[in-house]
Amino acid sequence: MNETIQNLFADLKIPADYKSEGLEKLAAADNRFLKDLKLNIGAVLKSNNINKKEAFLLALSVAANEKSAVLIQAFETLARGEEATDAELAEIHACTALMNTNNVFYRFRHYLPQNQYYNNTPAGLRMSIMMNPVLGKELFELTSLVVSALNGCELCVTSHEASVKQHGASEARIYDAIRLGAVIKSLAVIL
Repeated sequence: MNETIQNLFADLKIPADYKSEGLEKLAAADNRFLKDLKLNIGAVLKSNNINKKEAFLLALSVAANEKSAVLIQAFETLARGEEATDAELAEIHACTALMNTNNVFYRFRHYLPQNQYYNNTPAGLRMSIMMNPVLGKELFELTSLVVSALNGCELCVTSHEASVKQHGASEARIYDAIRLGAVIKSLAVIL
């Protein structure tokens, strides 16, 4: 196995025997993206604006959103190493699922702004986990923002970005969270 892949797997606690056709193709072609990917992952997981536990929880939300079983396991393990609780891990999964519901629903409304019925009828969706999240409002909203950005819901991105700022997050923190989401998604794609 390629040394860069071995180091990446070791850093992320991915089993050494895990097979990734995408990574193996990059290694066989001596593709520069492989080294860039490893460096980018290292950089986004060591942000000055997001602590390790938060970084691993945000990465977990991306892994869950992208349905990457190997990354879900890896980031749950890494988050537990930073003292993430079962309740926090469960809430990341719940938040990711809820944002998928909202992203589909509100994107639909956004695509049809002229339709008065769709835009004036209450959503009728239960979202009680947003009221008093285990993660705290700021990190819950930051997670919601990352997932909404991944799913391309302009309305949700705008709403959650404003809410994260309202709960005290800096633009640098938001920017680093979005960069993390983008890089971890690229990892999920190649795995």
